[in-house]
Amino acid sequence: MTKTENETASRERNRKGFLAVQVGLAANSVLAILKCSIGIVGHSPALLADGINSTSDVAYGVVMAIFMKLSGKPADHEHPYGHDQLEGVAAVVVGAFVVSTAIAIFWNSINGVYEIFTEASSFTGASTFALWVCLGAAAIKVWLTLWTGKIGKETRNTAVEALAHDHRNDIFSALAAAVGIYFGRSGVPWVDPLAGAIVSLIILHTGVEILRSATADLMDTVPGKRLNVEICDLLASVEGVQAVEEVHAHRFGPYLVVNITIGVDGNLTVTQGDGIATRAEKILLEEVEFMRRVYVHYHPVADRY
Repeated sequence: MTKTENETASRERNRKGFLAVQVGLAANSVLAILKCSIGIVGHSPALLADGINSTSDVAYGVVMAIFMKLSGKPADHEHPYGHDQLEGVAAVVVGAFVVSTAIAIFWNSINGVYEIFTEASSFTGASTFALWVCLGAAAIKVWLTLWTGKIGKETRNTAVEALAHDHRNDIFSALAAAVGIYFGRSGVPWVDPLAGAIVSLIILHTGVEILRSATADLMDTVPGKRLNVEICDLLASVEGVQAVEEVHAHRFGPYLVVNITIGVDGNLTVTQGDGIATRAEKILLEEVEFMRRVYVHYHPVADRY
């Protein structure tokens, strides 16, 4: 791809990612208002807990939108590889918000169960409307999960992928709240706040997974086995490359910058060695998806012994 084509593709990628964040933010804002208000009026601890989760989604959605906007800025003198790394930072922000929300919901829900069993609460079950709100929210989140997940895979945007995981998490939390409301209306009131606690554990698991994935990218835990094998196979086809000694890759958003050390015949001239390095660089840039830059170091194979 030419420089102009790369720039066009990058702008389109950023546009899709930012659109996914904006749609998610709008949906979560509506759901947060609806769940919290109906949870309070309809006397449903589980729906209120899910509403608090959606409120948290709105808060981190605003932060995420800011980071996503900044990540689209072009490279400059201080950031020669661009600002795509901010996508990983945005994903960490998402994970942190999700974990803290899970802890708060769990504490509140367990306290609700305790109050019911100690007869300190007069809770007798939530309204029917609260149940329908849960089911409607689950349906909306199914669509958002599929749509956002598709964009995340297309763009390899870790922040958007984290958002898709959170949407998926919200499906389970809404269904758990619906189960709690159903049993609460059936004469088993302690199931409703207990469902809130189960919701929090689902949320916690998702938050931890988001943090693990995002921090792995920021800590440069690449290349994976698959990428390493792909690079070595491509270099094996380059005439003059006798050994691939080191492969160090760094991720910047979806893009890769790779430092490679290869071994060449020690009897070659510097110019011939440079030609081999240039061919190695060219094939990786052409064949490896999202490869942005390649730095090839070469030395005589005999130097290893």
